[in-house]
Amino acid sequence: GYIRKKNTCLLSLKCTTSSALKGAIQLGITHTVGSLSHKPERDVLMQDFEVVESIFFPSEGSNLTPAHHYSDFRFKTYAPIAFRYFREMFGIRPDDYLYSLCNEELIELSNSGASGSLFYVSSDDEFIIKTVQHKEAEFLQKLLPGYFMNLNQNKRTLLPKFYGLYCVQAGGKNIRIAVMNNLLPCAVRMHLKYDMKGSTYKRRASAKEREKEVPTFKDLDFIQDLPDGLLLDPDNYNALSKTIQRDCLLLQSFKIMDYSMLVGIHNLEQAARERAGEEATGAADQKRPAPPQGQKSLYCTAIEAIQGNAHGTRALDTEDQMGGIPARTAKGERMLVYIGIIDILQSYRFAKKIEHSWKALVHDGDTVSVHRPGFYADRFQKFMCNTVFKKIPLKTSPSKKSRGTLGGVRRANAAGAGPSLFAQLSSSNSLGLPHSHSTETEGDSGVQSERPDLLPKTPTHDEVTTKSGDTTLSNSSLGSLGLVTTSPSVR
Repeated sequence: GYIRKKNTCLLSLKCTTSSALKGAIQLGITHTVGSLSHKPERDVLMQDFEVVESIFFPSEGSNLTPAHHYSDFRFKTYAPIAFRYFREMFGIRPDDYLYSLCNEELIELSNSGASGSLFYVSSDDEFIIKTVQHKEAEFLQKLLPGYFMNLNQNKRTLLPKFYGLYCVQAGGKNIRIAVMNNLLPCAVRMHLKYDMKGSTYKRRASAKEREKEVPTFKDLDFIQDLPDGLLLDPDNYNALSKTIQRDCLLLQSFKIMDYSMLVGIHNLEQAARERAGEEATGAADQKRPAPPQGQKSLYCTAIEAIQGNAHGTRALDTEDQMGGIPARTAKGERMLVYIGIIDILQSYRFAKKIEHSWKALVHDGDTVSVHRPGFYADRFQKFMCNTVFKKIPLKTSPSKKSRGTLGGVRRANAAGAGPSLFAQLSSSNSLGLPHSHSTETEGDSGVQSERPDLLPKTPTHDEVTTKSGDTTLSNSSLGSLGLVTTSPSVR
C-alpha cells in the first residue's frame, strides 16, 4: 500500500506540466520574498517554525497577485521568518535569492533521484529545487528548531542547507518543494559520481543507470574503481573526518538514517586532455556554461564545509572557483572532489524498522542500508574515513635524516659535552687497539685532518671481533714481557 501510494503521487506529479510547475514556483517565491521585506527584522521565536502562509493565484490576477497563463493555484510558504534567518546566516540577500531563482527559467535535471523526485537548478548554478514527499516535508518542519540550533553552533557542515520549503496546490494535487544549496556545480564537469551509504547489500549501480552519460555509481562500484580510495592532504583529511563525525552525531541525535554521501569527482588530467582534444579538432563544447565567479552563499562549497584550506602548501594549482577539495589517486591522478550529505529526511520510524527487520531475515543485517541510527552513523563514518577518503602519508627524505644526524653531532661537539663521537670512534681504547693502529686509522679516516664533514668508516661486526681478538693476544703477549704502554687518550 505504501509503494502504491508513492507511485500514485509520482504519477500525479509527472502529469503536471513541468513549465506550469516552474512558473508557479517562481511566481510564488517572488511574492513571498517580496512580502517578507515589509516585515521588520527580529529574532526567531519558537512559534515561527510552525507558521504556514498561503496565497491564492487566480489566472486573471488579483489585488495581491499578477495575472498569469497557468491554471489557478495556491502557494504555501512554511516558516518564512525562520528561513529568512537561515538565508541571512549564509549571506544570501533577498534580491540575490530572487534573481537566482526567478530572473531566468529554471533548468530541469534529467537525472532524478531513486525516489523519483524532480530536480531543478537555478540558471546561475546556485540553488537546487527538489520535490519532496509529504512525510519528508512534515519531518523537515519538525526538524527546523534543532536545525536552527545546529546552524547557530556551527555553520560549516556537510549537511544540506535548506533555504526554503514551499507547496504548490493545483488541480487537487500538493507538490512540496525544498530549496537547497547546489552540491555539484554544473559548470564543472563531473567525470565520476557516487552515492554511498557505507552498505554493501545491493549497493551497485543498475544496468539502466550505467547507460546514462554520467551515471551515479554506488559503494561497491567505488571499491572496484578506486580500491585505494581518494588521498587527501593531512590537514584536509583531518578536517573532513572531524566534520563527518560531528554531522553523524547530529543525525543520530535526531534518529535520522538512510542518508548518503554524494561525491562528485573532477579529474584534472582528464579535463586537460579533453580540452586539448577539443582545441585540436575545433569542436569545443558550446553547451557547457561558462564557469560562474564562484558561489555567493557562504560555507557552501566543499572546501569551506570541512573548514579546509584551499590554498595551502599542498593545494593543487587550479583555476577552480567552485571550492572542490584537492585530492589524488594512488596512481597520482589529480582530482577535485565535491561532497555533501544528502537524503537526511528519513526518520527511523515504524516503516523503516519493518524494512530492516525483513531484510535482516533474508540477508546479513549489518550489510543492509536500512539500520538503526546509531549503527548506521558509525558504519557510515568508518566507511567514509577509512575506505573512501585516506590520508596522504608523510614521507621523510633520507637526505634530510642524514643532515639532521650530522647537524646533531656538530652541535654536540660545539657544546663540548664529553668526548666527540669522532674521537670515540677513532680512539684506540674504544676497540682496544694499540695507539699506533689508532693513529693510522685517524689518518686514513680524514676526520681529524681538515675534513670534519665526513663520517668515519664504521667497522663491521666481523672486523671488530677479529681486531679485538688480535689486540687481546698482542696485549697479553706484551703484558707478559712488561712492555704494555698506556694510551695517550687514557692518560
